[in-house]
Amino acid sequence: MGKILNQRTVIAVLVIFALVFPLIYADNRYVLHVMTIGFIFAISVYGMNLIAGFTGQLSLAHAGFFAIGAYTLGILTTRNEMNFWLALLFAVLLTSAAGLVLGLIALRTKEHFFAIYTLIVGYLIYLLIDKWDGLTGGVRGLIGIPIPDPIGPLTFESATSMYYLVLAFLLLSIFISVRIVRSLTGRTYIAIRNSEELAQTLGINTRVNKLVSFVISVAYAGLAGALYASLTRFIGPDVASTNMVFNFLMYLIVGGIGTLSGPLVGTMLFIWLEQFLRSYQEYHLLIFGPILVLMVIFFPTGIVGGFYKIKAKLQHKKLPKESKYFNPVPEKSTEK
Repeated sequence: MGKILNQRTVIAVLVIFALVFPLIYADNRYVLHVMTIGFIFAISVYGMNLIAGFTGQLSLAHAGFFAIGAYTLGILTTRNEMNFWLALLFAVLLTSAAGLVLGLIALRTKEHFFAIYTLIVGYLIYLLIDKWDGLTGGVRGLIGIPIPDPIGPLTFESATSMYYLVLAFLLLSIFISVRIVRSLTGRTYIAIRNSEELAQTLGINTRVNKLVSFVISVAYAGLAGALYASLTRFIGPDVASTNMVFNFLMYLIVGGIGTLSGPLVGTMLFIWLEQFLRSYQEYHLLIFGPILVLMVIFFPTGIVGGFYKIKAKLQHKKLPKESKYFNPVPEKSTEK
């Protein structure tokens, strides 16, 4: 019970901090913009975490689906002048449909073959966006993507209002992830991750469950991509690049793959680290590469996973000898 209360307290503190953050930096649009970008990327990384961290299937096409969501919203709002909220819905649905079709083929493969297949799919999406000038604008991209339409008296013209809008979607995404992972469906995904063969012997339809997990994960990416397009108001082929997908993967690994708070921790850490190291942008890979290698070696479960391991060890050391978790060797009897 204490553990649950502690977790709830931490979550409550983080939520309160996120809510009051714009009040602290109300006059600093740049800081609010960086935080909002971080929230958007975190939504996408939560989707990657569902398929990779809990189902055990590493998808490297995540940036491609992120781009599908971004371009769907951009095209529908700039060329068809569709209402933003309807375009957002179409973006998520179209991305999910693309994930369903590609997932039917991808999930016939396993482990590293699945990763290679999805990496190729992601690169093909990038090439399609880059070369299809008539639809996507090619290297010129799409310019003038509108901000969200007002909802009654609520408008989204300011950096603060966009911050709160994206924060609401992030909290919704986290809530859905928590509900899935702690449900019977989530336990099924974890069983598949631990041993797909054993899961099959238990009567679990692994193909269907992996497909559903994959579709949900790409829906997250599509939602994040659509929000990104509306926030930046410009998108280009780079949103589908391999650099983007490896950034997502880096955020996930460093934060803690297979944990519920790892995606947010890893994303926000690197987003701000990149801002502090802007002067060394050309050395981006030289700086983050060694960090990632060291994390994999010393903290393979990421920051969050490492924290829980250290906490568990400390709690174990504090256990009294009478504890049921401590089984001392009985002393020899002195009776004759």
